[in-house]
Amino acid sequence: MLTKKQHELLLFIQHRLGESGVSPSFEEMKDALNLRSKSGIHRLISGLEERGFIRRLAHRARALEVIRSPDGSAPRPPADPAPTSPTSGPAGANSKAGDRNRFSPTVIRGDFANALPGASIAAEAEAVQLPLYGKIAAGTPIEALRDQSNMVGVPASLLKSALEHYALEVSGDSMLDAGVFDGDTVIIERCDTAENGAIVVALVDENEVTLKRIRRKGASIALEPANKAYETRIFGPDRVKVQGRLVGLIRRY
Repeated sequence: MLTKKQHELLLFIQHRLGESGVSPSFEEMKDALNLRSKSGIHRLISGLEERGFIRRLAHRARALEVIRSPDGSAPRPPADPAPTSPTSGPAGANSKAGDRNRFSPTVIRGDFANALPGASIAAEAEAVQLPLYGKIAAGTPIEALRDQSNMVGVPASLLKSALEHYALEVSGDSMLDAGVFDGDTVIIERCDTAENGAIVVALVDENEVTLKRIRRKGASIALEPANKAYETRIFGPDRVKVQGRLVGLIRRY
């Protein structure tokens, strides 16, 4: 049974997906439901997710999928966007602009000179204890903690058995719109490369780490937040190194 606000939000998300194929922003949802803050939207979305009405798509901000309509039926697929001409009129200009902004699979590399070690997962394991190293900033970068005395249990099915993983506690709210909240425990796949748009653990200037979406912009690297209250930070390519990629999240209520 949905609350009135959950029902209203689900209908609004379903309408926007059916209309444009893109889920609304948290700000748009807040305004549509006449709420004072986006924290109420986060609670409503979590409630809808727990009840099996929506699903968040991993590693993408504003990415929601409606699994069940309020009446319990499967939702209608979103309408196909109107075709545009690549050569004539304003539609052609929009198409070219879209080509320029299309996702780029540029790979951004780091190294493991100062990387946090992870735990390997046996193929037959049902659960694994990952090292929980401390807090990582989803806001202003803070120094990484290297306390190796804490561990956190994670279902092995969430992890790739051939790779190493570790866990960090999130401090801050700069990745809020990507579904990463203050106090969450993030599961990190240990790696030294990442494609544009991935959420990564980025080592800045050899001694600070932050959780951000990473993109290469020309000869520079951008660390992008998922919260309009924060600004994207631009660094030279020798100042940022990839230490891992976000693959999972644990939240306690």
